[in-house]
Amino acid sequence: MATDHPRPPDPTEAGSEADFVRSLVRLKRWAGEPSLSRLRSLGGQTVTSDGATIDALPKSTTSYVLRQTDRLPRWDFVKAFVTACFRYRDYPAELIPGELERWRVARTALAGPVPRTPSASEARAAEVSAAVAAEAMAAEAVAAVAMGGVVGIAATEAQTTGRPGRDPAAELLARRVAREEDRARKGLLGGYTIAPVSFGPYEDPIRLEDGGDEMKDGPQSIGRFFSGLHPRRLLIVGESGAGKTVLAIELVLQLLEPFLTGGEQPGHPQMVPVRLDAARWTMGSPFEPWLAEQLVRDFGLAAKDAERLVRDRQVLPVLDGLDELDPEPSMGPPRRAIGLLTELNRYSDLSGRRPGAVVVTCRATRHTELTLVRAGLDNAARIHLYDLTIEQINAYLRTRWPDGHPCDIHRDGLHAALSGPAGTAVHAALATPWRLLLTVTAVESGADPDDLLRVDQDPDSRAAAARIARRLLGAYVPAATALAPRAAHGTPYRPEQVRSWLENLAAHLRWQAARTTETDRPPPGLTPIDIVPHLLWPIGGQRRVRAVHCLCCLIFAVVAMLAFWAGSAVERSGDPRDWLGEGLTLSLMAGWVVIATGLSMSQWPTAAGGRANVPRRRRVIGGLFGALAGGPVGALCGLTGLVLTEGRVFGPGFAIAAGAAGGAVFGAVIGLTAAARQGERMTISEAVRAEPVTLLGFGLCGALTGLPPLRLAGAGPVALSAEIIGAFVLAFALGVLFKITTGGWSEDAELAHPREALHRNPMIGVAFGLTGGVAAFLVFVMNQGVVQSLACALIGGVTFGLAFGAVAWSRTMIGLIMAAARGVLPLRLWTFLDWACEARLLRVSGATYQFRHRELQDFLTPPESE
Repeated sequence: MATDHPRPPDPTEAGSEADFVRSLVRLKRWAGEPSLSRLRSLGGQTVTSDGATIDALPKSTTSYVLRQTDRLPRWDFVKAFVTACFRYRDYPAELIPGELERWRVARTALAGPVPRTPSASEARAAEVSAAVAAEAMAAEAVAAVAMGGVVGIAATEAQTTGRPGRDPAAELLARRVAREEDRARKGLLGGYTIAPVSFGPYEDPIRLEDGGDEMKDGPQSIGRFFSGLHPRRLLIVGESGAGKTVLAIELVLQLLEPFLTGGEQPGHPQMVPVRLDAARWTMGSPFEPWLAEQLVRDFGLAAKDAERLVRDRQVLPVLDGLDELDPEPSMGPPRRAIGLLTELNRYSDLSGRRPGAVVVTCRATRHTELTLVRAGLDNAARIHLYDLTIEQINAYLRTRWPDGHPCDIHRDGLHAALSGPAGTAVHAALATPWRLLLTVTAVESGADPDDLLRVDQDPDSRAAAARIARRLLGAYVPAATALAPRAAHGTPYRPEQVRSWLENLAAHLRWQAARTTETDRPPPGLTPIDIVPHLLWPIGGQRRVRAVHCLCCLIFAVVAMLAFWAGSAVERSGDPRDWLGEGLTLSLMAGWVVIATGLSMSQWPTAAGGRANVPRRRRVIGGLFGALAGGPVGALCGLTGLVLTEGRVFGPGFAIAAGAAGGAVFGAVIGLTAAARQGERMTISEAVRAEPVTLLGFGLCGALTGLPPLRLAGAGPVALSAEIIGAFVLAFALGVLFKITTGGWSEDAELAHPREALHRNPMIGVAFGLTGGVAAFLVFVMNQGVVQSLACALIGGVTFGLAFGAVAWSRTMIGLIMAAARGVLPLRLWTFLDWACEARLLRVSGATYQFRHRELQDFLTPPESE
């Protein structure tokens, strides 16, 4: 309530932009730390200059603004933010305008008067002068507003101002990298507050606790530090949990900021920093092609654009986790890490005379092993992440638990443990941001800090610190489960359930690590750290799942062919002239069943593709254009069938109507899909190389669909041969077209959620199957009733789609159902994974899930004997 103390922060005391932003942060803390979602709700909505209504406080914008201390926030943002905080604190409504006036005066003192609102005539003149630019950028502006983030808005402003010299592919990559790193940062930190990590030269033996007044660099200066390097090669070394990944993310965001906001210096082109998991590099892969492949797979660039950006050195690779390439514990020299370092040492700049810019993070123990075999990143500056000092730990606790927080009573107890007789062991256990997070999470869940930090009588402080660390790790899953209770879909998860399921996932990642070392070219995502939905099926039993999947696909294929046989029954089995047609039909059906079964036996079915936010209007227009284009083509195919059957089965009217209807339906599906792919396209050769066997199956289905009318007409061998060849070529071409429109990415695509590709897999397959079912229905009604024809077409279309287009989805579902039946994983796995991310047990990294920290994954990995 407003009468409670303490009083809200006074913004008039701010002497700089940074002080003003910190006042906003203190106001949020004073209000009771409302979530970003709650602030968005309380902040209301505003109307943009183009008439669109958007949230005044989008979550991404609020998070971004509160992290930027070098610029003054817009008054519109300050007004909405301050109002939302006071409303959350139940401040009297009649007093809020006075508080807003204080914030307005404080901001005006720092930035000058708030820009006035232009008059109607001035606005109209500005609108006319910008009409051409607005028309060109309408789609991008809508996407940026819908995202609600400052990154998208900055990108839109960059395009509307027409800054010269910008590479569109580089700008697209920068926007997508910024979105991904913002999401990754929130997943690791749970907000925007970074632990007070410090770094310094690797060779410097002085620890911060020994250096009292000596100031070390923090995460806010990592971008400036890197920009001053010549050459720009950096190796970040730190202990487990020291904050290497967080520092790498902060470096990427700091380097991206001038690129996105137009603050780069003229004549100094800015490289786009891209953080990649080093564990995804495969032994023997040349670095530059691999880097371009990651840009295509993770960020949706066209292959030619990715190759060009890498070739022109417009990309700064930030390779996170060099230590995760080889299994732990080491059984010898880290062979894969040495291989990657060898490739990076060959990587040069554009001139070829200097080393290429690159950043690598590595755990200290792995770096020591590499040093012993004289392997390292040549010409690179090395920095070391220092342990947290007692003062830094206390400062973090004061920030996390301010006065009035339910846990503020534990601050003195933790300080006493750090300064007491066993302080050396306690400090060693809490000296990294990750361990400190484990401690505060456990305490906030109700755990007793005295029990957590208990030190038995042991002269070895390292052993005592290790026991404390294991105690903290053991308490983390129950603590996270208690702090994030399951809100829907049944009863809350029990800590023992959660731990068991996470242990099984960790064991599966160990299996993936073993397979990666045994395979020269593992499928994308098969790494020691990535939980990829469509690669989880082996957890149900590898051989058992593949056998059941093969049987299911065989059944689907046989049912599809039986439905086709029933729907297209010619009932001329006694006619000698139909022996050829019947034999061809049976042969084509058998061939299709063999192909479908063979696809189900592939070792690693793939599911790929980005997610697009496409306006409904564009989809409707795309579907209409597709139907208008497909109708005439279908009518032409119908007339071709009329000529081949010599008019004995159907007349010109049916040929034109049925052909136009089938072509329009297929064209509409293609148009709807193509509307969602307004960007990079696969080439014809890429589509054919991607799935040649599947396209062969499409061709066989096309030939099958065209046979029944010719058999009814009693066509001879020449007509049958012409029909088979023509229908096969047409269906093959349509399959290629469908693959091009459904594959690849879109310029409107967001970074895909880990399950997005798997969700799209059955949708696309069944959609194509039902589209083929329309063509089959038009053939069936020539010789069957409408109801029977419709039933056969529906059954055949769905089973065709499941057998042909949903291979990855069906394999995954079978594996997860079998795993749930054995109690290895929950039946509602997707719900559990999303909850685990909310509980900070897992995190989303690109299109994969990962454990919150590698130390947590290692702790939960059961022994080999189990």
